Amino acid sequence: MTGQTDAIGSVLEEIVEPLVRADGGRLYVVEVTPTSISLHLAGRFSGCPGNTLAIRGVIEPAIRKVAPDAALTVTAGVLVPAGASLVRR
Repeated sequence: MTGQTDAIGSVLEEIVEPLVRADGGRLYVVEVTPTSISLHLAGRFSGCPGNTLAIRGVIEPAIRKVAPDAALTVTAGVLVPAGASLVRR
């Protein structure tokens, strides 16, 4: 892992995952590369209309601080993408 992907992992574990978990959700990492980040929200986030608020208000700003140029994709739903890893603190 590069320093940037380490920083992304830290942000996901220390900031994003606790907030998602506190709201009854689960955060999965589908893929992290130096140029792209793919996440999946499950649990209470599976069909929550507040997903957009959580993504735009919390997840995107947190990721942008450590990876401003990386493409960010966040999906949500009951079915977790194959190969995704649950983020746990």
